[in-house]
Amino acid sequence: MSLSEQFLQEDLHPIDIVEHLAESNDWDFDRIGDDQIAMAVEGQWRTYSITLAWSGYDETLRMVCTFEMEPPEESLPGLYELLNDVNDQCWGGSFTYWREHKLMVFRYGLVLTGGQVASPDQIDTLIHAAVAGSERYYPAFQLQAWGGKSPRDALQVAIAEAYGRA
Repeated sequence: MSLSEQFLQEDLHPIDIVEHLAESNDWDFDRIGDDQIAMAVEGQWRTYSITLAWSGYDETLRMVCTFEMEPPEESLPGLYELLNDVNDQCWGGSFTYWREHKLMVFRYGLVLTGGQVASPDQIDTLIHAAVAGSERYYPAFQLQAWGGKSPRDALQVAIAEAYGRA
């Protein structure tokens, strides 16, 4: 049974759906308010902080997936070049570095104008895609920032998705 089939065909608030997904995946979460939820999702490389917020004003479900990163000052130009290259490969969402907060961020906005409703499958895919993308590019960010690799060389580690463990 798909996630969508677990819900009746009623208009569920997107954050209610996220809360249900967090409970069913046993993720730590905190319902910050009616329109916002924060959770922690464990990845292979690290634990990712994910916040989803619903804006009724522009009918958009916004997701921000972050992890701490404090690269050396001298590596920032290369990191920004690498972010451009990474974002060229991302069709859904984008990465940015919030320097003052020392956070690498993956952002995505699901626009649901005209009374559209997000399905549990869409939201589940959104969250898992954010974690998968963060996992895929995390080693490249590390190699560039601390390994002294050029953005091009660092990106080579993320060319294909890895399966299994070495």
